Amino acid sequence: MPWPAVVSISAHERYPTRTVLISNAQTISTWAIGAYLVWTALGMIFALLFVTYCIAIELNLLRRSCVNCYYHGKMCFSGRGRCCSALFKKGNPDAFASREITWVDVLPDLLVSVIPITCGIGVVIVDFSWLALVALLALVGLTTAGNALVRGNLACKHCQQRLLGCPAERLFQKNR
Repeated sequence: MPWPAVVSISAHERYPTRTVLISNAQTISTWAIGAYLVWTALGMIFALLFVTYCIAIELNLLRRSCVNCYYHGKMCFSGRGRCCSALFKKGNPDAFASREITWVDVLPDLLVSVIPITCGIGVVIVDFSWLALVALLALVGLTTAGNALVRGNLACKHCQQRLLGCPAERLFQKNR
């Protein structure tokens, strides 16, 4: 069954619903598999702390970046622009474009993958389980190929904010 058509003035103004769904499926799957691996390695309390950390990272992203983004109040690739406008008033778009970020700034986001991958490796080594191995491989796939698909093919390539100035693009372009 084909995806429903989305009425849009421009792909840069409003992302298709399917892009938002794919993006959020990738994020939520990463969190869920990560929580499972943390739970398997360290227990329920740490899994709950991990999920709380993931939510805190998202709220921080909304508060620090999305408020200043071109898509504040609009449907961006992840839907965060719409969510942000419901929680926070619009900031300064010039602040988004002029912001400089480093790998230290990105580290909290990377820990959303690194922590459960580390836990998964530990579980597979110490107390081998096929389910843990499959979950670990799925998480690695989601955080590498999955992230590359969402960001590279569905999001950044069509992003109006990227054209106006994006600190993440500048950071990642340094490495090419």
